[in-house]
Amino acid sequence: MGELLTAAQMRAVEVAAMASGAVTGLELMERAGRGVVGTAFARWPELAVAPRRGLVLAGPGNNGGDGYVVARLLREWGWEVEVFALGEPERLKGDAQANHARWREMGGAVRPLAELGAGLEESPAVVIDALFGTGLARPLTGSVAEAIRAVAAWRGEGGRDGRVVAVDIPSGICADSGRVLGAAMHCDLTVSFHAPKLGHYLAEGPAHAGWLEVADIGIGAWAAGAGECVQLVELTAPVRELAKTGGHKYHHGHALVLSGGVGRGGAARMAARAALRVGAGLVTLGCPPAAMIENAARLEAVMLRPVADGEALAALLEDPRIDALCLGPGLGLGPREGALVAAALDAGRATVLDADALTILAREPRLRARVHGRCVLTPHEGEFARLFPGLGARLRAEPEAGPAFSRLDAARAAARESGAVVLLKGPDTVIAAPDGRAWVHAAAYARAAPWLATAGAGDVLAGLIAGLLARGLAPERAASLAAWLHVEAARRAGAGMIAEDLPDRLPEVFSALGL
Repeated sequence: MGELLTAAQMRAVEVAAMASGAVTGLELMERAGRGVVGTAFARWPELAVAPRRGLVLAGPGNNGGDGYVVARLLREWGWEVEVFALGEPERLKGDAQANHARWREMGGAVRPLAELGAGLEESPAVVIDALFGTGLARPLTGSVAEAIRAVAAWRGEGGRDGRVVAVDIPSGICADSGRVLGAAMHCDLTVSFHAPKLGHYLAEGPAHAGWLEVADIGIGAWAAGAGECVQLVELTAPVRELAKTGGHKYHHGHALVLSGGVGRGGAARMAARAALRVGAGLVTLGCPPAAMIENAARLEAVMLRPVADGEALAALLEDPRIDALCLGPGLGLGPREGALVAAALDAGRATVLDADALTILAREPRLRARVHGRCVLTPHEGEFARLFPGLGARLRAEPEAGPAFSRLDAARAAARESGAVVLLKGPDTVIAAPDGRAWVHAAAYARAAPWLATAGAGDVLAGLIAGLLARGLAPERAASLAAWLHVEAARRAGAGMIAEDLPDRLPEVFSALGL
């Protein structure tokens, strides 16, 4: 797993590196500029063939200083470069001022940002967005918003074969939340430094970044200055918990998935199949007696038990060999279902609460109070807003300043409030534990899987978590691994995928992991 940094954490690493005396701020700015140019040339090798024309949009801070480095390097490469600056460049400070002076010394001109439209009409090969970086604290308006709209219009017309490259993060994107502050640049490539930031993976960040690359600027030795970071869920090697090393079926756990009534069993069947595919030794579907025949006709390896009501579930859970439960997919919202949720919570087993079970919790505070630390809540944003209305309202509100309230902030607060692990679903899935630890899994960039926006995909995810819980994984670990497996199965299934395809792709995923 990689680390995702906040703006403050990144600044702490830089400060620690500079305080050591091993590197200066001016040297870091030079490395950043070289990282941007080198990464752009690596991504589009044709750009390395001069002459080309580029525009650099330079802001009033260190991000603008990086932009002046990029402008100088491109000009040294043989490009024709124009810089369009926000504010008065002569008022820059420190390292940014030094790089502005270097640009001037080599004969480089600086034009006001308001004149950008004329520059765009002359077909640049690249527009470098160095207006605002990770420290943005206010929404972008006025001339900056107009410049962003001008670049968007130019890019929307095909950019006349030009590209937009962001320095560190697209201007207008909050580095800690990924939310748009007023207006934000749409880019084709974003080059960040040392480590990705939360805003590259959360909310609108990926859509505005285009493609993300991280340039090494030589400060890894001071990474401890960042403190504890949010982890990005990435699996590239065998994962011990996913392997099976002998034993009989009960050694690998027994998951119980609760189903709705007649005609409502499809979602629970998909969850049950996912739990079995992810390695649970046994999976049982519990359904109303009237739905037994329907489910029996559709199930093979998944076992079937009648569960008429909460009392029947409590009796079934007297069997200590049932390790984990999944409630919610296609469950229903009646008295029976409320009683099932109550019985499941009272049993204290590892439990996934999804879909209808979350709606029941939202409307019945007495049940919410019985949620415990072995539970995983898996809401999408609408369910989250019903379950945690105050937090949901803050997520929906337009941000007035940065750092903006994020999905990470919301999930952490919800986990703390509920005492359970919360998996807030979305392309930027956030997993948070009650103690504040958090993980992000983003279906973005190379792992984009837009075809997961299909009915039943969330039911499969719930089943994956339940299966991993049955195998003995901690709730936060089960949720994190399930999120990764869910997307990886979707990527292997490809466009045209339906939810039923996902469990059957897991053997292929496991094989690729060396299991």
